[in-house]
Amino acid sequence: MMEDGGLLYQAFIYLVAAVCSVPLAKRLGLGSVLGYLIAGVLIGPFVFQLVGDQSDVMHFAEFGVVMMLFLVGLELKPTLLWRLRTPILGMGGLQLTATTVVLALLGVVAGLSWQSAVAIGLILAMSSTAIVLQTLSEKGLIKTQAGQSSFSVLLFQDIAVIPILAALPLLALHDPSASIEALRQTHESVALEGWQQTLAIFAIIAGIIIGGHFLMRPIFRFIAKSRLREIFTAAALVLVIGIALAMQAVGLSPALGAFLAGVVLADSEYRHELESNIEPFKSLLLGLFFISVGASIDFVLLLNEPLLIFSLVVTLVAVKLITLIAIGFLFRLPTTDNFLFSFALAQGGEFAFVLFAFATQNQVLTSEIVDPLILTVAISMLITPILIVVHDRLLQPRLNVSRTADTPDNIDDINPVIIAGFGRFGQVVGRLLHANGFNTTVLDHDATQIELLRKFGYKVFYGDASQTDLLHAAGIEQAKLLVIAIGDPEKVMKIADHVSKNFPDLRIIARARGRVDAYELIRRGVQLVHRETFGAGLDAGVEALRCLGFRAYQAVRAGRTFKYHDEEAIRELSKLREGEAQYISRSIQLRAELEALLQRDDEQFKNYEDHAWEAAPPRGK
Repeated sequence: MMEDGGLLYQAFIYLVAAVCSVPLAKRLGLGSVLGYLIAGVLIGPFVFQLVGDQSDVMHFAEFGVVMMLFLVGLELKPTLLWRLRTPILGMGGLQLTATTVVLALLGVVAGLSWQSAVAIGLILAMSSTAIVLQTLSEKGLIKTQAGQSSFSVLLFQDIAVIPILAALPLLALHDPSASIEALRQTHESVALEGWQQTLAIFAIIAGIIIGGHFLMRPIFRFIAKSRLREIFTAAALVLVIGIALAMQAVGLSPALGAFLAGVVLADSEYRHELESNIEPFKSLLLGLFFISVGASIDFVLLLNEPLLIFSLVVTLVAVKLITLIAIGFLFRLPTTDNFLFSFALAQGGEFAFVLFAFATQNQVLTSEIVDPLILTVAISMLITPILIVVHDRLLQPRLNVSRTADTPDNIDDINPVIIAGFGRFGQVVGRLLHANGFNTTVLDHDATQIELLRKFGYKVFYGDASQTDLLHAAGIEQAKLLVIAIGDPEKVMKIADHVSKNFPDLRIIARARGRVDAYELIRRGVQLVHRETFGAGLDAGVEALRCLGFRAYQAVRAGRTFKYHDEEAIRELSKLREGEAQYISRSIQLRAELEALLQRDDEQFKNYEDHAWEAAPPRGK
């Protein structure tokens, strides 16, 4: 009972720490990862001493990385993964090799043997998959060029863990026969040797690929027919855990196996259901992992050797940062993406804890060398979210300002249309205008998107369209039409306020997320408001009527009537306040009026069809 009580107490402490720290960190713009790390520091043995040794907890929590890579794989169809082969092999391989060489040379200069220096270089060359992907996902940057490049490097590192584990015993400082024995023990979990081991590895990988394509769909289809969500959740967990155990049994990375399974299932109709079931477990386990990292920081060693630890952290981050910037430059990443890519990966990784322990067991490194390095990795992981914040708030705005400041000098003509935001919504408008011979000036803050648009001949300004200087630089004084296609409602309202006040004659077409945003825009004087999902939903409704027996013209007419009535209702209701009795009462009245109007149209259509048959009497009468 005491042991159970202790486990409940530990779980309570972890949850309280997360609930208190993470929302506060996100509110301050620091991200959830830094919140988890700070929570771990506070509850750890060197601050409030609420939890003890983290090795067992961290080993369990590392399964969150396995689940995360499974979810990443679900987002990457095999065709997309094939397109990423160059950055995976090129950028990933070059990063691991270059960083290892530089760190190994520094180790030799510091007086270490070349074997120890190479081992340290290989281990410290790894970056944190958990922290990087979680941070980029939170910011919505995982699909940008910087995000894809970061993912490619991380994936190569995860693949490289296996050969690194095999190579480390060969760098042992003592008896070579012991190294060979240690190498053999890296695969001690299975009683196979030589070609049998290789065959088992290929069999497991083939099983994942073939099973994912031909077996998992009918299995998930059978489970889905039970209509029990908890059973589907259990099946999803069985899939991930089973693959992780199989990969571990043959000495491969469980995370790599889970990623491969995700890629295979990326085209499955059950992809979204798998994501929704695995996501909560992944988030909780990753949070537990980050808390464990924070709690494992050895502040006693840090206080005893502050200059040594500070020097190691600065050296590690600086070497990786400079190496990554050079690689990004070599692979022609845009400057803004290159700096984000470099700042994101300039830390040690979670695999370092495993690899350092393995190197110590096999007498490759001594505990006197490993202890400061483990602390260095933990601190580098702790400051990574801070580095991202520094990049976002200090470096990125300077790059944006410099590019925006240069843009007005390139204006050689004024276009009649300005499009603010060129995502999914703005692209449809822009392409239609261009197809009909109208030139546009596009404003967007996504550097990757900007580079692509310029290749297609669009006139683009880089920067935040809610900044009035950028609007003036784009020639808003001479423009005939402004299309506000930005997804951020606050920025949309800010632009609408500025333009309505200073350019009352300029026509504005604005994107709204829904009725509430539409009300706000109409109140600001914007007459042409388009809700981003209304058109698609209306088209789907018209098709639904046709499927239920309506004639094509009848369904289209009903859709037009609905659209006209709904837009008129939006304008009328915008004068009222949501939630008030008058608003609710009038909304009910308008809905009843719409139903009566559609029923009347339906009756007229049927009468018209009846009379149409009577208008042409049969021949011979």
